[in-house]
Amino acid sequence: MAHEVIERNSGLDHVVVVGLQTGGVPLAGALADALQSIDGTAVPVGTLDVAFHRDDFGLRPIMPEAVTDIPVDLTDRVVVLVDDVLFTGRTVRAALDALGSYGRPRAIQLAVMVDRGHRELPIRPDFVGKNLPTRRDEVVEVTLDAVRLGEYEDAADEVVR
Repeated sequence: MAHEVIERNSGLDHVVVVGLQTGGVPLAGALADALQSIDGTAVPVGTLDVAFHRDDFGLRPIMPEAVTDIPVDLTDRVVVLVDDVLFTGRTVRAALDALGSYGRPRAIQLAVMVDRGHRELPIRPDFVGKNLPTRRDEVVEVTLDAVRLGEYEDAADEVVR
């Protein structure tokens, strides 16, 4: 995925990596490390909590440990928005709203480790680690080491590599 980011942007001069809380944050850090090891350029890394921008605000818990930290003005930058799992697209829609508070990016590109389908909004990732068709009642858990697929009631029980 890191090679694709570098190629698509002809380098990393204006790139900022932003991880969505909570699952995208460790992946954003890992992506930034990979970008630096390939290109030699350190890219700014931020975190974004979209809880107050969601269309289901009040229906989901708000996590006090999830914070937003955008280290640079995003104006005229390419933001690579990183998340662990792309499902309905509603979190990404909220992220697009939230990013506007930090400048006007030249472009926003979406990188996800797992695209599981079931989109409810017209959102498509630019960079995908793995397409993983799932049922709506399944849960996907992504770590830096593995992707786990399981039932909502049974916790994640199958490792997908």
